[in-house]
Amino acid sequence: MGIILTMTITEITAELKKAKSVLIFSHNRPDGDTVGSATALRLALIKLGKSADLVCAHDIPEKLKYIKTARFYQKNILSLDYDAFVSVDMANEFMFTELYSSFKKHKNTFNIDHHISNSRYAKFNFVEEAGATCEIIYKIILELGVEIDSEIADSLMTGIVTDTGAFHHSNATSQTLEIASNLLSGGANLHFIMKRNFKDQPKERANLYGKVISKMRYYLEDKVGVLTITRKDIEDAGALDNMTEGFIDYPMTVESVEVAISLLETGKNRYKISLRSKGKVDVNEIASLYGGGGHVQASGALINGYMEDIIDKLVFNVKQRL
Repeated sequence: MGIILTMTITEITAELKKAKSVLIFSHNRPDGDTVGSATALRLALIKLGKSADLVCAHDIPEKLKYIKTARFYQKNILSLDYDAFVSVDMANEFMFTELYSSFKKHKNTFNIDHHISNSRYAKFNFVEEAGATCEIIYKIILELGVEIDSEIADSLMTGIVTDTGAFHHSNATSQTLEIASNLLSGGANLHFIMKRNFKDQPKERANLYGKVISKMRYYLEDKVGVLTITRKDIEDAGALDNMTEGFIDYPMTVESVEVAISLLETGKNRYKISLRSKGKVDVNEIASLYGGGGHVQASGALINGYMEDIIDKLVFNVKQRL
């Protein structure tokens, strides 16, 4: 059987059921959606009597470690002995980083994701645009016939609230709210999850945030807001890279800004780019120019080059589409 580009929930769940042991992959620099999706799916598979483990190229952010099963993330279990390899919330091969070389060797791979830019890199692909991949995992768990307990509900709710910005983003749909309501009824601790992800932060992140926001730039008559986060900024604040999650949302609060751009320096002349749009510009289209992708209003890419040159290119890309 070759690559299957289009599947239904019932079809991909039926294939997944055949596996007795599963290794679940989360993307690099893991966020709430990839962690929540992976841990919820793992718990559901274990309830069916299967063995399941989690793997990720990077450590889980401290703020997500309240998800108990997140502690099982490890990097030294890349054995092909698992019946299936499953990726969650990963739009393309690059989001695996060094782990993709092992993933592609397996004969039975699954790709479950909500990004419209998904490259369908697995044998079995289920891609559906949704507020979060956790919405898809929720439907798969129901199809598996597994009862959603409070642990699973917490994992899924984490992915939904973080990827929708606490239901503030335009990707929050009636389906999103219906699933969140069901998870709340199923025991999800929404208040704690909201507090942990949007209220609590270490002082190092607060210091870094202040530094980054204070040097925000505007372009194209204030229609573009740009944040730059250098290694020195992070070191001076005593912060970590994963503490920059959510910074990109600040320029979007400025009334005139249509597109927000964030550049996070990850190495010498190498930047992780985050793009957000209020709707007039398809930032997935821009990200795809640089080998990245995501959603129409939220995308990203990795770009090599000098910071100022990258900013010039991205602002020009936006100008062409405004």
